[in-house]
Amino acid sequence: MRFPASLSVDLTRYLMKKRLAREEKFPLVLMLEPTHQCNLSCAGCGRIQEYRNTLDQCMSLDDCLAAVDECGAPVVTVTGGEPLIYPPVYELLEELIHRKKHIYLCTNAILLERALPRLPVSKRLTLSIHLDGMASTHDLILGRPGLFNIAIKAIKAAKERGIRVCTNTTIYKQTDITEIEALFAYLTELGIDGILVSPAFSFNGVAPELFLSREEIKEKFTRLTLNGFNFRFFSTPLYLSFLRGERHYDCTPWANPTRGPQGWRSPCYQILDCHYPSFAELMERTDWDRYGTGRDPRCAQCMMHSGFEPSVVRQMGPKEAWQMLRWNLT
Repeated sequence: MRFPASLSVDLTRYLMKKRLAREEKFPLVLMLEPTHQCNLSCAGCGRIQEYRNTLDQCMSLDDCLAAVDECGAPVVTVTGGEPLIYPPVYELLEELIHRKKHIYLCTNAILLERALPRLPVSKRLTLSIHLDGMASTHDLILGRPGLFNIAIKAIKAAKERGIRVCTNTTIYKQTDITEIEALFAYLTELGIDGILVSPAFSFNGVAPELFLSREEIKEKFTRLTLNGFNFRFFSTPLYLSFLRGERHYDCTPWANPTRGPQGWRSPCYQILDCHYPSFAELMERTDWDRYGTGRDPRCAQCMMHSGFEPSVVRQMGPKEAWQMLRWNLT
């Protein structure tokens, strides 16, 4: 299976509970950012620009766990910043496993190999390692030579310890799809558990020439996903079909709420208008109808997985559910 059976069972149970309760808006994945501190300054990253005046702030462990409990999402993505800089990250992961959450720990892998002995080995934990190309491209985007080799070494070490590992690749305007095919083929040889891929989002303060229009997204992802290679994508086939322009989905920004040191980020992981002190206030006070393609110009070119993968799950009919089941079993 592409994902552990426990994840499929927990998500199905959660969705059925929400639908029986007739809840219209509910979270699927909590994006938890306990710190925005990072040991890199990547070319396409908007977090350093947005939080440059508060980069020294961190959430306490108690605040992290309170956010997890308050939100209630079955999946928690621990991100940032670089989460391995966060001092109580190991205690956080143990507590999340104790709460039976499914965890994706997003990391640039610089500190990963040293951290591996302290990481829990659990089917509920998946490492998500950022790789934006082969060595020269990846190192250029991240701004430091040697980082690709560090990441690959850490991936091999994590796999040897029995930890699930996926990679996360962002596609930019300058991205060479042939190079990404070579990267994914190499990762497949390494026995990677899965590959996440998504177009970049145009953050304020980041060079606009890096980012793709919707038409360019469709062209690049058509080439990447209909090339005959059998890559082990974690990105769902329905989302990849959306990226190719074959399907239409409306964004569901509330499905991936973000909690960081300043509070609950509104309206979404990409766009920041304000912060709220509680999850309830985020859900109640955000005017969700203001956002989305054709309503907010910042949303015009966005096809990010954090906004549209939940739409895939929420809008599945029987035919799509059967397609997703077959895909997960491969």
